[in-house]
Amino acid sequence: MATIPYSADADRGETRFFFTMACVMAGFIVAGFAFNLAMGRSSFGMPWLVHFHAWVMMGWVALYVTQNTLIFSDRVALHRRLGWLSVVWLPLILVMGTLITRFSLQSQGGPPFFDQNQFLFGDPLMLLGAVSLAGWAITVRRNTGWHRRLMYCSFAMLTGPGIGRLLPSPLFIPYTWYVEAVLPPVLFAIVGIVADKRRYGRAHPAWFWGIGMVVGIQIVADVVAYSDAGIAFTRHVIAGTPGAARSMRAFFPTV
Repeated sequence: MATIPYSADADRGETRFFFTMACVMAGFIVAGFAFNLAMGRSSFGMPWLVHFHAWVMMGWVALYVTQNTLIFSDRVALHRRLGWLSVVWLPLILVMGTLITRFSLQSQGGPPFFDQNQFLFGDPLMLLGAVSLAGWAITVRRNTGWHRRLMYCSFAMLTGPGIGRLLPSPLFIPYTWYVEAVLPPVLFAIVGIVADKRRYGRAHPAWFWGIGMVVGIQIVADVVAYSDAGIAFTRHVIAGTPGAARSMRAFFPTV
């Protein structure tokens, strides 16, 4: 493994770490959506678009956990064959995530604790960042150190919606987006940095690329979202829909 010392024992410990963290991140995602369903905030009576989006995202969660399980159980050949599913799945994640963002904004104005313009630009761009990191990981798949860390950072960028559903989101206004979409992947990457430093004495550079992707995308998203053109485009997207009835600014829901 490039940039950090390598030994068979260290690699086994590293494999255990990535398997464990895959389960932890997936657990947050599943718990968040299960909690939302239990609280009556969502139902199975939603339009087909919502169900297909859920199928795509949960399918990716299952695939990521499965891939880490296969490596942990030393079934590398199957891991490599199954990995090609990501070539199909990643574009689906980006397309369906963008469509569901538009649907959410138009049908109900989006989550009330997010500014509509920030949600419109931030959500698809975060998805683009996650897909880009995963695509990069695929291209460097022969370099295990880079591959597994880039995939980890990519998956961490998708944990926000699940974690956000477990938090009292309105209490974080006007910083809710940063707490739910930006902070989780950064914290998960920091966990990886700490694990590397304990195991090898230094952190792999892939972690910093992952953090840089999250922060860089958010800066770009905010610059665009809060520009005159970004605000005008947001109004254009929701014009004539129920979503236009609410304030573009985040607000504390009364019901």
